[in-house]
Amino acid sequence: MTETQRFRIASIPADGVGKEVVAAGLRVLDALAANSDGAFAFDVDEFPWGSEYYAKTGKMMDDDGPEQVRDHDAIYFGAVGWENVPDHISLWGLRLRLCQGFDQWANVRPVQFLPGITSPLRKADDTELDWVVVRENSEGEYAGFGGRNFAGREGLGEIATQSAVFTEVGCERIMRFAFDLARTRSRKKVSSVTKSNAQQYGMVLWDEVFTRVSADYPDVETESVLVDAMSAKFVLRPEDLSVVVASNLNADILSDLGSALAGSLGLAASANLNPERRFPSMFEPVHGSAPDIAGQGVCNPVGAIGSAALMLEHLGLPDEAKRIQRAIEATCAAGILTRDVGGTASTDDVTTAIIDNLAD
Repeated sequence: MTETQRFRIASIPADGVGKEVVAAGLRVLDALAANSDGAFAFDVDEFPWGSEYYAKTGKMMDDDGPEQVRDHDAIYFGAVGWENVPDHISLWGLRLRLCQGFDQWANVRPVQFLPGITSPLRKADDTELDWVVVRENSEGEYAGFGGRNFAGREGLGEIATQSAVFTEVGCERIMRFAFDLARTRSRKKVSSVTKSNAQQYGMVLWDEVFTRVSADYPDVETESVLVDAMSAKFVLRPEDLSVVVASNLNADILSDLGSALAGSLGLAASANLNPERRFPSMFEPVHGSAPDIAGQGVCNPVGAIGSAALMLEHLGLPDEAKRIQRAIEATCAAGILTRDVGGTASTDDVTTAIIDNLAD
């Protein structure tokens, strides 16, 4: 008998609905493992970090938190943010600390239009739409360079500086990642998002690296689009998109727009990858902690379950990842939907339906 392949997963539900959707995703993973005839299993270690932990300790995670999860095969993350912690502290104290500390430089956010989900985009009714946003996840506008000073001045004298940091290494590796991904898709195209007309240093470097890297991929169609024009293109000509590569801030905003066009942020999955696998990668839904509905059992688990599928693909279980995706599509097509996408189903209803559809 073949020995069971075991995967160590660090679970960090964190705040609000993060706890509910991570629990839902783990249920799906357990169901897959239970029906694998012993081929694989998941050993899950849960870590209590987040805003509740901050209220008790004054820290979003343990000082040695990254070391505690470093030897895991992957990190499964929920959502971060609560009213007791300023957003910049909760984000930098937990999620960004892991992303930057583990050099998870490639953030992948698919934009998928699921059956049974009504999109606010009329074009989605009769046009096949499917693209992915590849986000530079280590530097750019979220590099964390800057500071505040002159707080002792009278009146409104304080000053804050925030510097975007672009490096050739950072630009090139995310662009090559995007081009390699495009080669696996039916539409082999990479759209680079820029703002070099106004940001004449960092984004000009971005453009120059894109031109240089493009020469190594003559089989891939390319375009370079200003971020404001790209936001319009997401709405007016989304059928022309396949892989969109952008800096940290631009991709963050555009991927949320894409998810909203697909029907809800609750549907959106993402992966924070360290492609060299020197550190564990982290998988999380795009949505936030949603304090207004947390604990009510009505949040949408699809984004988190889709993130679990991305995790399985990263772990070398592509067939199981596809099973989850097909189960999500079947559940949505059957009209088993949470209220954010026009349904009445609970989080548990949707999760149970997805598990039932795994067998199909």
